[in-house]
Amino acid sequence: MDKYSKELSIIITVYGKTELLELCIDSIYANLQTDIDYEIIVVVSAVEESAKDLMREKYPEIIFIPNKENKGFGFVANQGIDKAVGKYIFVINHDIIIKDNAIQKLLQYLKSHKDVGLVGPKLVNFDGSIQNSAFKFYKWKTIVYRRTFLGKSSFGKKHLAKFLLKDGLAKNKIMNVDWIMGSAMMTSAEAIAKVGKFDERFFMYFEDVDWCWRFWQAGYRVVYNPTVQVAHYHGKASLNKNVIQAILLNKYTQIHISSAIKFFKKHFREKNPHLNFDNKHYDKK
Repeated sequence: MDKYSKELSIIITVYGKTELLELCIDSIYANLQTDIDYEIIVVVSAVEESAKDLMREKYPEIIFIPNKENKGFGFVANQGIDKAVGKYIFVINHDIIIKDNAIQKLLQYLKSHKDVGLVGPKLVNFDGSIQNSAFKFYKWKTIVYRRTFLGKSSFGKKHLAKFLLKDGLAKNKIMNVDWIMGSAMMTSAEAIAKVGKFDERFFMYFEDVDWCWRFWQAGYRVVYNPTVQVAHYHGKASLNKNVIQAILLNKYTQIHISSAIKFFKKHFREKNPHLNFDNKHYDKK
């Protein structure tokens, strides 16, 4: 007998205001085929009464896990993973809007590629423009180039183009990548059992980078699949044009830099688990 009672668990992580949560849930119901046995788990940080009312009145069938305090993305995602009974796990933020049968497309891809541990879709803005959601692993100079005027230099632009995988992503093909954004990523319960859950020491930022690093270390591929698209309302909370002001005043920038330091300390002596990218890393199936 299969130890998983569902085929798929969809974990929606929520922080703060929940205006987009209803749209997210409704988009899942509208786009997911009924022949897939699935569950939805909503986990909320710093829960508001409006979220409790919404879940109680409109979605009583959904598993709802409220938290009074904000303990970070990794914490709430792990709460959902602990509760999940699905063979496959799809973790998304509540500002993701599903369209064009995206979930079943990712599920089918993961089922047919046993060596893939994580797969992420193309993320698009609500106006249809494409978001950067697949990357090479960070180096120290990546942080410097992204947050200072040096990023506008010729060598800074060259480095950031490689970090953003601009040449590879422009081909719009399914491909191996170092890491994918945690806003939407699908995996399996079996892979999580081998790799482990999110590292909760990363309160915010780099928890997805760390997770992907560990998937590569465990022998799994991390894949960006641009043939599947979801809409994402992406607020860049840590973005600030004045880097000094950002470091001093923007708490999200401070958290981002703190998480970067934790990541580099954790993996400093480890061999980079990813491969050098070339044409053989495009998925030919």
